[in-house]
Amino acid sequence: MSPRIKWIVGILAVVLFGGIVYLTMLQGQHRYEVCMTFNGQRHCATAAGRTPDEAIQAARTICCTMLTSGREENMICLQNEPTSVRKIQ
Repeated sequence: MSPRIKWIVGILAVVLFGGIVYLTMLQGQHRYEVCMTFNGQRHCATAAGRTPDEAIQAARTICCTMLTSGREENMICLQNEPTSVRKIQ
């Protein structure tokens, strides 16, 4: 492999790595703790996302997964509003 091709591959690798790091940092800009109550049980979960809505939805999904057994219950749980939502710095 010629030195020129090695340089091009090296530069592309650095750009790719930088892009991955940048996108990863964007992913977690917003962090929220969400608590859900379902069938008398309560669960709180923390999630991060690019937008507040994305972070809250991710945390709701985690909570409902932990509180339910089966797809039907999970769908019903996800239709409920969270018991509490708190932004984490």
